[in-house]
Parts: sequence; structure tokens; C-alpha cells
Amino acid sequence: MLLSLSQWLLSLYPEWGFLRLFNYITFRAVMSAMTALLIGLAFGPWVIRRLTEMKIGQPIREYGVQQHLAKSGTPTMGGVLILIGIGVSTLLWFDWSNRFVWVVMMVTMGFGAIGWVDDWRKVVRKDPEGMRSREKFFWQALIGIIASIYLAFSVSETSALRVFELFFRWVQSGFSTELPPRADLLVPFFKSVSYPLGVFGFMGLSFFVIVGTSNAVNFTDGLDGLAIMPVVMVGSALGVFAYVTGSSVFSRYLLLPYIPGAGELLIFCAATAGAGLAFLWFNTHPAQVFMGDVGALALGGGLGTLAVITRQEIVLGIMGGVFVAEVLSVMIQVSWFKFTKKKFGTGRRIFKMAPLHHHFEKSGWKETQVVVRFWIITMLLCLVGLASLKLR
Repeated sequence: MLLSLSQWLLSLYPEWGFLRLFNYITFRAVMSAMTALLIGLAFGPWVIRRLTEMKIGQPIREYGVQQHLAKSGTPTMGGVLILIGIGVSTLLWFDWSNRFVWVVMMVTMGFGAIGWVDDWRKVVRKDPEGMRSREKFFWQALIGIIASIYLAFSVSETSALRVFELFFRWVQSGFSTELPPRADLLVPFFKSVSYPLGVFGFMGLSFFVIVGTSNAVNFTDGLDGLAIMPVVMVGSALGVFAYVTGSSVFSRYLLLPYIPGAGELLIFCAATAGAGLAFLWFNTHPAQVFMGDVGALALGGGLGTLAVITRQEIVLGIMGGVFVAEVLSVMIQVSWFKFTKKKFGTGRRIFKMAPLHHHFEKSGWKETQVVVRFWIITMLLCLVGLASLKLR
């Protein structure tokens, strides 16, 4: 919005040359991060008070880590604060004609709405199950499918009009039209290794990445500050990839596909970082507020969509290694328990408790040790991911 306003003012007053600063993505990204950070810090206390007044407290499982019982009643659904910061800041600073930012925003807010309903049923209606698994997955799948279909053609073309032209051409061809090379699956650390996915392959991979990342972040959100800082780091790193793929010069030099318009996603990534750091101010141990599903599902969905657009699905798996480990620990634990119960009559566990962060707590690590060490691991993995820009 401010970009359009500055361009309009510059057309009226050409002598106001300082307004050209708004044309630079890097400047708007910095301002987006600052705006989201200030919004979060300013409105955080008010949001926490409102959640407390509404008695939206986090229920703690009695069979979980005993030290967490003291957290019972801490306000949850604080992810609303993050979404407000991201939404307002992004709308202020990004180019409204950019289709990619709109897609990421819609996926993020859509998954946030699912998380809101789930949290509301748990803490307000006192329904311990919240939104049923099938119902939750249905809505996640619906948003994921719509986004995947659109991105399959949006990544392949340069404008919204040509996106729809490619879609209709694909339908008229009997679903046989192939996508251009920039829609291939890229393998990091290799100069020219990529795999054509085809339209259905692209859709399937995109759906898996978006929905999978959303749930992976949700599993990670179990300790004070554990999920939000990795989200900030991974989101910031993806912002670098977005800036590079959106630049014809940098993408050519670094042997990455040039995707016109992807650079504008840096504004969203910066807003996510700013809003996330503001939330961490209140979420650091001992937490004054929890993110809840409304924040975790939304942020995970946003990260997955960013990775699809920038063609960095594998790199997302590397940089988000903590998220991957958390969700795998749950899958392994549940699968092994069911298998051993069926075979031996008694379910057995591999981990002391899942997700993985609880296993380390049960092993004697303090909560702050788990959190900070997972942050350090994520920082290292993000550096590895960023290294793939040049190491080929």
C-alpha cells in the first residue's frame, strides 16, 4: 500500500526524490520487520490481558512432563498476535499487485483460521479433542490443494493472466502439458541436477510440503520459545532465497531459476521475523502466553508455501531439520507402539515421550536447555541451507 502511495505522490511531486526509496525491496523489508516488531511489542500486553479475561488458558496433560503442570492456565492462542503483526505489516509494505505474496498470506491466514477453531473448542468449549483429526485434515487439505494447483501454474508463468492461460491450455491438452524447467524439483549442492515433476507431481509435492510443514511446526510448539525462533530463522533464510530467485541477475549468477515476482516475498519473510521476535518477548521462559494452533499451523503453512514458490523444498527440509525430527519422532513412536501392541499384546516405546523435545526433558535436560540447543541446531542447519546458494 505504501509503495503505491509513494509512487502516486512522486508522480505529483517529482522533486520528492526520497520517495524512490520505497521502490527498493530491501528497504521495505527492513521497514516491514520493524513495523511487525513494534506492533507485536505494543499490542502484546493488551492481547495477553484479553486472553486472560476470556479465560483462554492452556490445558496441561497430567501424563506429560510434571514440570509443565505449573503452566496450566497460561493464556494460549497468542498466535493471533503474530498474525496481526504479519498481516498489517505485509499489507503496508508489499506491492499489492504481487500474486505470490497474496497466495502466502491466504495460506497463512487460512491455516490460522483452522488453528483458531481448534484452540477455541479446546480452551473455551472445554472439548479436549478440539477439532477432530479428520475435520482438521479436511480443511488443511482443501487449502493445500487449492494453493498447490494455483502455484503449479503461477510459478511457471510471469503474470496472473498467463497463469490462467497455462491452466486452460493444460486442461485442453488432456492434462498433458508439461511445466517449464523452473518448476522442476531442485537438488541443492549440485549445479544442474533437477527432476521434472509434471503438473500432478508438482501439485502432490506442494501439498505435502505445505500441509506437512504446518503440522511439523505444530508438533514442535511444546516448550517456551521452542517453535517461534526456528520459524524466524528458517523464514529469514527463505527470504534470502526469495530475493535471489526474484532477481534475474542473482538467480543467473547462482544458477537458480528466475521466478519474476518472488523477490517481493522478502517483505512477508521480514514481517514474519519481526512478528516472531515480538512474540518471543512474551513467550520466552517462563512464557506469559502460548502460540497455540492458531499460530503454529499458520506459520508452518506459510513456510511451506514459501519453499514451494522459491523451489527450495529440499532445502526447507534441511533448514527445518528440527521440525522434521519432531514430526518423525511422533510418527515413529505411534507406529512402533501400535506394531508392538499388535504383535506382543503390549505397546512399547522408542522414545521416553514424543514429540522429541519431551524425550530430552524426560532424559534430564532442563526446558531452557532443550530450547536453546534446538535453536543452535536450527541456526547451523540454516547456514548449511544458505551455503547451498554458492556450494554447487
